Amino acid sequence: MLLVGEGDFSFSASLARAFGSATNMIATSLDSRGFLLRNYKKAIANLHELRVRGCIVLHGIDATEIANHSYLGAFKFDRIIYNFPHAGFCSDEPGESQKRRHQLLISLFLKNAKEMIEERGEIHVTHKSNAFFRAWNLEGLAAAVGLRLIREVPFNFTDYPGYRTKYGFGGDKNFNCNPSKTYKFGLFPIMSP
Repeated sequence: MLLVGEGDFSFSASLARAFGSATNMIATSLDSRGFLLRNYKKAIANLHELRVRGCIVLHGIDATEIANHSYLGAFKFDRIIYNFPHAGFCSDEPGESQKRRHQLLISLFLKNAKEMIEERGEIHVTHKSNAFFRAWNLEGLAAAVGLRLIREVPFNFTDYPGYRTKYGFGGDKNFNCNPSKTYKFGLFPIMSP
């Protein structure tokens, strides 16, 4: 299992506790370890928990380039998870332009993740499912890179004890993730001749 875009690593730590072990997990963040320690008060505890449970933790990992990463690119995964992808805020940027920037992030992530999943593997993207966020059209972005929607399910962060939604620009505030859904994408079945 590969987790990308982790904030304070509370989601991956929650999974590790639920599984009892994290030897089957690689958890990554775009941010450096130093940034996490300066900005998220629970990051140290979450990183420690993951390492104790056998998780590989990597920093400075760009979700839009994972297939070409010297280490990660060598693996195939059953699950690749990206919770609440967001390309950042630009208050002076028109809404349509912001939407396109977010769509590009998700599209490039999906294109990379597609190269890294097993034949029956899944790519999970958890995403807010109201107003502005619905317009990002995750299903269309996935179809454009050759993925199919397997199913979408409501996301409830309380199902993951200890998980805290964090803004990617730092600060230790949680954002309201309701309502949200997890969209599960996979490869199209290979048709036999």
